[in-house]
Amino acid sequence: MRRTGSQKRPMPAKLLIIEDSPPMLHMYQGFLQKEPFQLLKAETGKAGLRILRDQRPELLLLDLQLPDIDGQQILELIAAEQLGTTTIVMTAHGSINVAVDAMRLGANDFLVKPFAQERLVQSLHNAVELRQLKTKVAVYQQLDRPSYDEMIGSSLAMQAVYRTIDSAAPSDATVLITGETGTGKELVAQALHRASPRRDGNITVLNCAAIPKDLIESELFGHVKGAFTGATTDRDGAAQMAHNGTLFLDEIGEMDIGLQSKLLRFLQSGSFQRVGSSRLEHSNARIICATNRDAWADVQAGRFREDLYYRLNVIPIVLPALRERGGDVLEIARECLRRFSKRDGKAFQDFDEQVQNLLMSYSWPGNIRQLQNVVRNIVVLHNAPLVTLNMMPPLEQVGLPQSYMQPMSLGGGIVPPVNAAGLPQSSAILQPSPMPVATPTTAAPISEDELRPMWIIEQEMIDKALEFTGGNVNKAASLLEISPSSVYRKRTGK
Repeated sequence: MRRTGSQKRPMPAKLLIIEDSPPMLHMYQGFLQKEPFQLLKAETGKAGLRILRDQRPELLLLDLQLPDIDGQQILELIAAEQLGTTTIVMTAHGSINVAVDAMRLGANDFLVKPFAQERLVQSLHNAVELRQLKTKVAVYQQLDRPSYDEMIGSSLAMQAVYRTIDSAAPSDATVLITGETGTGKELVAQALHRASPRRDGNITVLNCAAIPKDLIESELFGHVKGAFTGATTDRDGAAQMAHNGTLFLDEIGEMDIGLQSKLLRFLQSGSFQRVGSSRLEHSNARIICATNRDAWADVQAGRFREDLYYRLNVIPIVLPALRERGGDVLEIARECLRRFSKRDGKAFQDFDEQVQNLLMSYSWPGNIRQLQNVVRNIVVLHNAPLVTLNMMPPLEQVGLPQSYMQPMSLGGGIVPPVNAAGLPQSSAILQPSPMPVATPTTAAPISEDELRPMWIIEQEMIDKALEFTGGNVNKAASLLEISPSSVYRKRTGK
């Protein structure tokens, strides 16, 4: 059924006319009385500038010969202040040089007095169409950004993330980033910080899962000398270090519920107390949090405070898993290949068609981090213009029969079954091949003196891993295949 009621019409464009001659100004108003413009007028350059800054009209009809300000100065100010007004200039002293100068300064059209009503109307309609076209182009460009800050990907799912960052960055509102492990939550936090007015301040990162329960309050809020054994000096926490910047709390779902109330107070008032101190301190930090858990499920299970959840979830950003991002897989893989090859001086340029099909068909349970590791493995162990299947490291995907797999190639990769065209079958997923089993031999007897307590062996291995990684706890934990908190605990004996 056709709608018979009144329909909402778009607001007419604002048109400012700056003309110092009242009779001419009156004539232009008569020319345009039947046109869909909201007319504004000014008889001096200064009055016109006030209207430009206060009301931001879409269109400007500007006389270049004004009694107080030269019209070209107004064009320069429009460009310098990025007012975005489409300008048509007019003058009684027409010359090629004047027209060229005006167009160079950003004018859209040039009218020589006297001009006909039809000429003015046509010029204004052309200006409106140009603005509409520019708006459409800007929208399409925002819908097709191949990257954002350090993030790579042009999928629709990532375009939504980019637009949310654009909207959230200028604000101080708290952001909660959720997504599977390895999807790039810290990159989103970095992008939010760099696009915000706080970009000149610090972004301080605190991983709540990497720090033991009894140390995280000190890491977050700092401590005073003597607050606990080993506190030999006063120490600033992450909250203070992020003053006038951004505090990124990664894996917020792992925070002990007893500390959550103190975090809530900090979010509400910006005030906190160092461990061992009764003095309130303040920090002006924007808070961004991330978790790979279902935060609302944790609230319902009593593991996360409901009031804190609502305080953190002001602006939610949900990062899609890599398997949901379509062609982004190849975009990210190619960028990783380019960066790693440049760093290591390798010749790689691209992936061959079979590898591309494989990368697109795999589910990437470890997301971007897993893809980066696969490409890094290839670049370190091989060197050629194209990545081929025999260079691929073993991948795993649960749920497919072992009959789909063929033995490991000499190059160290897995070669999936291929069809008549020489391409991998769609159902062929890489699986690790069985490794040859050595024939058991009789072990030499061990004396009691060779045996040592397990805690000593663990401590030695942790020390070696930390020395190897230059003191990086997260990397050491990854090498030892234990959690970062276990590294902290075993080093301190707690």
